[in-house]
Formats: sequence, structure tokens, C-alpha cells
Amino acid sequence: MGPRVLIIEDEQAIADSISYTLKREGYDARTAHDGEAGLRLADEFRPDLVVLDLMLPGVDGLSVCRTLRRKSTAPIIMLTAKAGEVDRVVGLEVGADDYVTKPFSMRELVARVRANLRRQEMTGAPAAPGAGLPAAGFSDEHLTLELEKPAITAGGQSVTLSPRELRLLKVLLAHRGRARTRQQLLDEAWGEDEFIDPRTVDVHVRWLRQKLEPDPEHPRYIETVRGIGYRFGK
Repeated sequence: MGPRVLIIEDEQAIADSISYTLKREGYDARTAHDGEAGLRLADEFRPDLVVLDLMLPGVDGLSVCRTLRRKSTAPIIMLTAKAGEVDRVVGLEVGADDYVTKPFSMRELVARVRANLRRQEMTGAPAAPGAGLPAAGFSDEHLTLELEKPAITAGGQSVTLSPRELRLLKVLLAHRGRARTRQQLLDEAWGEDEFIDPRTVDVHVRWLRQKLEPDPEHPRYIETVRGIGYRFGK
């Protein structure tokens, strides 16, 4: 079987349709119809990707997303009937990688599944056209970065980064001292893909700051360049 996909969706018809389509495309797809069942199946099934409905009975989709993200770096595609910007941003804040708004075409969903799995496979190196960036390292009294190993410490404590966080940090360090726009960071750290929300960069920068900065609210390393984007400034 192909990559494992867990579908957590309370509407039986939608869950069955997604499962049937993904199985036909060669994926190993399984379904759960509420948040608690989804979390139990995730522990057992260990999916490579999760398709997660936002509006679930009992444990809601955002809570499920938070729990999954603490355990796994598998991509999470959220399904929602709400198209508002706030809903998309909240989903990204808790760790979702992508969004599909209902009603959606199965062709679109399969394309997003493929795109997210493809990015996940690019662990440990920037995606094209950022491939081939020079190895980057950094060390001072608070932070030590050896990204090719990778070995990262902040404040004397070992730090673990997700594959996406690591790729983004590599790109920032490769352009140290120079501002990069959000779109440049998306192209270099994720690869050119129409399905990525530019706000994903802001969320991953926030996560990096929380892990690396002595004071995330007043960053010393990953600086915001107003009107442009971000840079590694030390």
C-alpha cells in the first residue's frame, strides 16, 4: 500500500467518498468519525498525513489538531465549511498545514494530499529552487546551530525542530543578514506550490522564535523586517 492517510470526518458520506478516492489513488486510507476515535486510530495507524474536519462532535478539530501536532510532524489538511480568514489563521496557529473549504472537489483534495506528502519527503533540505544552499551554522553564548547533523541547543537545552522548521531556518541562515519576503521563504523552504498560504511562514517563524529565542516577544535572532519579511540578523 501507499502512504497512510487518516480521515477524521463526522459526515459518513464525505468520509467514505474521501476514503474511496484515496484508496483508488493507491493510498492506505482509514476513517474515524469523531475526535476521540481519530486520536486513538492515529496512535495505532501512525498516518503519514491526516485529513481533519474542523467541526467534529465531542473533541473538536482544533483540539485534535493540537494533540496530533504534539505527537507527530505528519501534514494535517483541515476541512471546514467556514471560509473566513480568521478560521484559516486559527487552524495554522494550532499546527495545520493546509486548508480545504467545503464543498470541494476530490481532484483538489488529492492534489493537496500529494503536495503535502511531497513536501514532507523533503526532510532536512530546502526544496527547489533553494536546493543546494550552503551548509549553515551559528553559535553564540545562547544559541548553537549545527544544521547538517542537526544539533541545536538554546540556553543550554537541546532543541528539536520539525522538518519544516529546520528547512526554514536553513534558508534564513543561508541568507543571513538579508531580508527575505514571505514568498521567497515559501519558494525556498517549501518549494513553489499554489496551495501554501503565505501566513504559514508567520506561524513557523513564531514557532522557531519560541524554541530558539531567549525572549520570543523581543527576538534577537529571527528579526521582522517591516514591509518585507524576515531575516536572521545576528
